[in-house]
Amino acid sequence: MSKWLTLGGLAVLTSLAWAQTLRIGVVGPMAFVQGAHTWYGATLAAEEINRAGGIQVGDRRYRIELLRVDTNEMLSVTDAATAVERAITAQRVDFLVGGFRSEAVLAMTEVAADYKRIFIFTGAGLDGILAGRVDRNYERFKYLFRVSPNRSSDLARTSLLLLGEVVQAVRQQLGIPRPKVAILAERAAWADPLVETATRLIAAPPPQGYGAEVAGTWRPSAVATDVTSELTAIQRAGAQVIYTVLSGPVGVPFGRDWGRLRIPAAPVGINVEAQQETWLKATDNLGNYVATLSSLAPGVAITPKTIPFITSFQARFKEFPIYTASGAYGALYVLADALNRAGTLDVEAVVKALEATDLVGPSGRIVFDKTHDVTWGPGFTTGLGVQWVGNRMQAFWPRNWRVGDKVISYAGVRPYQLPPWVVEAWRR
Repeated sequence: MSKWLTLGGLAVLTSLAWAQTLRIGVVGPMAFVQGAHTWYGATLAAEEINRAGGIQVGDRRYRIELLRVDTNEMLSVTDAATAVERAITAQRVDFLVGGFRSEAVLAMTEVAADYKRIFIFTGAGLDGILAGRVDRNYERFKYLFRVSPNRSSDLARTSLLLLGEVVQAVRQQLGIPRPKVAILAERAAWADPLVETATRLIAAPPPQGYGAEVAGTWRPSAVATDVTSELTAIQRAGAQVIYTVLSGPVGVPFGRDWGRLRIPAAPVGINVEAQQETWLKATDNLGNYVATLSSLAPGVAITPKTIPFITSFQARFKEFPIYTASGAYGALYVLADALNRAGTLDVEAVVKALEATDLVGPSGRIVFDKTHDVTWGPGFTTGLGVQWVGNRMQAFWPRNWRVGDKVISYAGVRPYQLPPWVVEAWRR
């Protein structure tokens, strides 16, 4: 696998002993795939960096030691903040990466700021974790950076581009000029701006909006185990499309119940559980045709780093990586690169080096904006639209995506397919 750093950054390991160890706390809900893949992605990066000789910082070489920090953040914000404080004070971590649930990451980053620990988070999308903090109180919050996902407002842009693909398919293939779109979003802070934006743009006329109709909004718990009532209500509302905003385990019962009930509405948006290769097994083989925003897709090379990362991850962990995996992997390389360029462990110098980051990772090019957020857009990071078709995950977006004078496509991206029972129910 090609490395992100030159041999100047990752010094070739000799018979000399390691000078010192850098302890990095990997933070997440480890009982859930979102946390487990954060750990896996960080582990893969740490193994590669250590195998290549570690991190050269000035005249010293450092080995990475990872510490697993289980936050229980799906269920308790207090547990998450306590876990991070324990990692800093008892486990003596030097840096933090990870985090998933936005409400918990807000609390965890307050702790990190208290102790002036650099925290690169890789799973929480809420804009306000950085916006309104780094820009308005830089001295307190300058230690915080986001590698993935894109912030909620950017996730809204991308997931609504995917929605536009499906709305257009309904128009063209089913002859419905003004499709009805149901919004199904988990009750979580990161989802709120997506619901607000979707509600406004679905009904707005083109070219600003989609010229469709909002059939209603449903907000199940992120850990709900049954969404039958929401889905039957969506069917009664006459929706042809379901815009999903689901990052938690509720994504699995959604896919299972939707397929079992043969709901005649095509789901598209965000469903993190559907990013896993175990999706069909988890949904009792009922999750075909579900579409979601993802960071990666089999066989699609977003950058030269994409396929080597996927190949190494699958060989090591026997699973397809979700976005928290590529995010954590990228975060360690971003940190290693910044430490090497800073030439010191002085936190102020490392912050400045992080601010100057410009690295290509598995999911795109990582460049931070003035609030320390990862930059969205062509040439940076946007994600992919993926759909389960024929028991396989395949990408359907971007495919001839026009941005100004650019047309964005990737090899291996195929056309979106409406579920056959949706076609049968609504074709005119």
